[in-house]
Amino acid sequence: MKIIYQIAIIFSICWVSQVVEALLPFAFPASVIGMILLFLLLATGVLRMEHIREKSDFLLSNMAFFFIPAGVSVMNYFDVLKSSLIPLVLICLVTTVITFAATAYSIKLTVYLMNRRKRNHG
Repeated sequence: MKIIYQIAIIFSICWVSQVVEALLPFAFPASVIGMILLFLLLATGVLRMEHIREKSDFLLSNMAFFFIPAGVSVMNYFDVLKSSLIPLVLICLVTTVITFAATAYSIKLTVYLMNRRKRNHG
């Protein structure tokens, strides 16, 4: 029963994000809306991590499976993408470096703030 409850929570968040996307007067991905909604629910304490831990761990451990349709689509449209191959590879390389840098600085900031909080409270 616990797994069904966790699946219901995750699918409910996905459904609400789809509804919000349909109601918005501009294009915005439902997946991003869902992540923002999940973050807000977790940050405010309305939803606790224990409510979705097992199912989210399962989904994260099997994440590569969910990239198969996107990979197949890229292969199906390779003839279309071939004309823009160099700009696409360049964009992928640049955004990868930016993502690595943003992640590294986020972790550095988080460690700094945690150490500062520990010194002030401990």
